[in-house]
Amino acid sequence: MDIATLRANHPEHWKLATAIRVLAMDAVQAANSGHPGMPMGMADVATVLFSKHLKFDAKAPRWADRDRFVLSAGHGSMLLYALLYLTGYEQATLDQIKSFRQWGSRMAGHPEYGHLEGVETTTGPLGQGISTAVGMAMAEKSMAARFGKKVVDHRIWVIAGDGCLMEGISQEAIGLAGKQQLDNLVVLWDDNNITIDGRVSVADITDQKARFAASGWTVLACDGHDPEDIERALSAAETAKGPVLVDCKTIIGFGAPTKADSHAAHGAPLGAEEIAATKEIYGWPYGPFEIPAEIKSAWEAIGAKGAADHAEWQARFGALSGAKQAEFERQVTHGVSKKLATAIRAFKKAQSEAAPKVATRKASEMVLAAVNPVLPETMGGSADLTGSNLTLTPGLGDFSAENRKGRYIRYGIREHGMAAAMNGLYLHGGVRPYGGTFFCFTDYARGAMRLSALMGVPAVYVMTHDSIGLGEDGPTHQPVEHLAMCRATPNTWTFRPADVIETAEAWELALASERTPSVLALSRQNLPTLRTKHTTQNLTAKGAYILEEAAGKRQAILMATGSEVEIAMKARDILQSQAIGTRVVSVPCMELFAAQDEAYRRRVLPAGAVRVAVEAAVQQPWDRWLMGERGSEKKAGFVGMTGFGASAPANELYQHFGITPEAIAEKVKSLL
Repeated sequence: MDIATLRANHPEHWKLATAIRVLAMDAVQAANSGHPGMPMGMADVATVLFSKHLKFDAKAPRWADRDRFVLSAGHGSMLLYALLYLTGYEQATLDQIKSFRQWGSRMAGHPEYGHLEGVETTTGPLGQGISTAVGMAMAEKSMAARFGKKVVDHRIWVIAGDGCLMEGISQEAIGLAGKQQLDNLVVLWDDNNITIDGRVSVADITDQKARFAASGWTVLACDGHDPEDIERALSAAETAKGPVLVDCKTIIGFGAPTKADSHAAHGAPLGAEEIAATKEIYGWPYGPFEIPAEIKSAWEAIGAKGAADHAEWQARFGALSGAKQAEFERQVTHGVSKKLATAIRAFKKAQSEAAPKVATRKASEMVLAAVNPVLPETMGGSADLTGSNLTLTPGLGDFSAENRKGRYIRYGIREHGMAAAMNGLYLHGGVRPYGGTFFCFTDYARGAMRLSALMGVPAVYVMTHDSIGLGEDGPTHQPVEHLAMCRATPNTWTFRPADVIETAEAWELALASERTPSVLALSRQNLPTLRTKHTTQNLTAKGAYILEEAAGKRQAILMATGSEVEIAMKARDILQSQAIGTRVVSVPCMELFAAQDEAYRRRVLPAGAVRVAVEAAVQQPWDRWLMGERGSEKKAGFVGMTGFGASAPANELYQHFGITPEAIAEKVKSLL
């Protein structure tokens, strides 16, 4: 539909949508940075969505039963910011729009979760929004099964662009959503056929509608500039089977006289002359950031219409028992159950006494078997490696279209999609997600793992087969640089536990975390229980601690993680037999150790002694603990990997690469 027809036939809609367009143009121009074309193109779709379909209350942005709106095409952030301001979200002020993309503004270049109410997830990297939304949709289904549709019954709406659909993660996400038949998920595709380089056709020939249909979605289409056609499609989407894609055919930079329908409207300000000409075409005689009072009032009425739904929901929620209300609130706000600490303490006591020799991946399964029954909000899964990651425990049941009470998600071979869905599961509320794959495949999950850290989403990544110790699968599957990669990521706890006790402590910390995701790097090979004296204190919370003190004068400190702590203990025996006093420090989490006060770190790593770190990985993360923290380069050594692994049994690999008690002892003696 052209502008003249739109203005003539739908004058009230036109005014509402134009307010979005002009705010986007003005904000990008003032910032001299941004993407005006997408908000201009999708303003009509967004206006119909917010005015007639989206369930929300602008005065209660955290209402648990609101619809979620995810702007996957995050570069078009001014579309969302304009909507939040116009509908009356308290934090979304006109001054914030005027400072778009500037220091201190809540309105960052791409929507950032936690910066501004109404932003449900961070959507910078394309494809993450649509993939995170799949997790949100699964969380809604899970909570509805637990608490009933009277208090949990809402949709997840997504606006995605050509770039979102071109990114490979999108196929992982839509395949998962199709299999799960998530009829509460609607994706509105901004089909404008433009990317930064020009027409989509310069790089892609994919039939997107056929792709979604083949993945089990209902596919609809509309003219993205015809409000009646948009309304028809969105109404059909609400009653369709399974997840829905609505192909919204739009024109990027709609109305801009020389830049519409071209990449010139994509990623740069339109310029003062183009904006003036566009506003003349719009019939908009107002200055920059000027919204007439009657249009702002009409938008605020849209933002307030959900208050009635909210009040009715509160009445239904109030009809629940007090205990059920309290449990709902705890789960939806991610409150930590007191049952977690109780279960972990009992587990640690039993295992300290039993002293099993098990792989830490098996130890992880044992911990989960103890905590999953008392934490109904946990939802686990694996990227087609359930029998290897050991992430499934008795009684969970598979989450599926047939069993929404199931708590185990079969993600398939979709590491990146799994990680993004885990972010969505948590962000929705009501779910504590964990998911497993081989540690080496953090490479495939990395994009979403980084967003977990950036957003402060405490997802738990169960990464098994953590070193050359996995053996015969060879260097493609043997992680050597991945500990360094995870440890280099801000706001991430990387745990590499040495035995069943440290594994339990790591799980306790991960499941109680408020804003930090955890990576559990777990062994394939069996490891002895080193902590046989029970303590209620969580020593892993210190990040590093003295596992075994030197006998006699302390001359050496051995630091190790995971499967190498056992080897360090054997090296200590050799050194002590030669009258070389040796302390062994277990370092299950460097990040938590770095967070301790200096007095504690000094007690664990005092000056003077030779220091040798032992880890079947690259040295890089160890330099601070070897040469900093009162250490000395002349008295520091590392026993570990300098290259990739090889295909052979684990014990042969440790011998070949020199990660042995004898090699450690020789390293210490060479430094004395």
